[in-house]
Amino acid sequence: MPYLTEILIVLISYLLGSIPFALLIGKVGYRVDVREHGSGNLGTTNTFRVLGKKAGTLVLLGDMGKGLVAALLPLMFGSEMSLLLAGIPAIIGHSYPIFAKFKGGKSVATSAGVLLAAFPWFFVVVVGTFVVTLFISKMVSLSSMAAAAVGLVTVVVYGVLARDWLPLIVIVPLALFIIIKHRTNWQRIRSGTEPKVPLFQKRK
Repeated sequence: MPYLTEILIVLISYLLGSIPFALLIGKVGYRVDVREHGSGNLGTTNTFRVLGKKAGTLVLLGDMGKGLVAALLPLMFGSEMSLLLAGIPAIIGHSYPIFAKFKGGKSVATSAGVLLAAFPWFFVVVVGTFVVTLFISKMVSLSSMAAAAVGLVTVVVYGVLARDWLPLIVIVPLALFIIIKHRTNWQRIRSGTEPKVPLFQKRK
């Protein structure tokens, strides 16, 4: 059957993305359903807020890891499919996970994992922006939007100069998707009510 391998990659990628690490770590390690606390999102930011650094770091690694593995599936299956395209279903799966009633997170960490596999240099730019913004603001949401915005500008410049249109076609909508998913956070940031994560301070 033509394209059977690619179809299988897309399916596995989505299922990988659907693994709700925030839910699993919260329930197994802390007996807490993070969906019932904070923003209710199944992602790194809400886990940091609700459960602290250790749990948040584990979720971050898990969410990034599933994006990385999903993007590397073409190499594992001997397919010529773009690593970037292979990772997109995982990003969708994280936001709309079949294992958690299609209510997930905002796909920032999973997107970072995909970028690490497909465009390591771009990953460095985006993550560098995220870390610097997080250190200054202590707000993961603001850091995520800043990283998406810088990534958007960077990929447009790169795509035009290098005449490489695939990153433009894939990453521009992805960056816009991440920014749009954070629209409620932006409203809270403007009103001064956006909570900060306990990354640089001890939990009381």
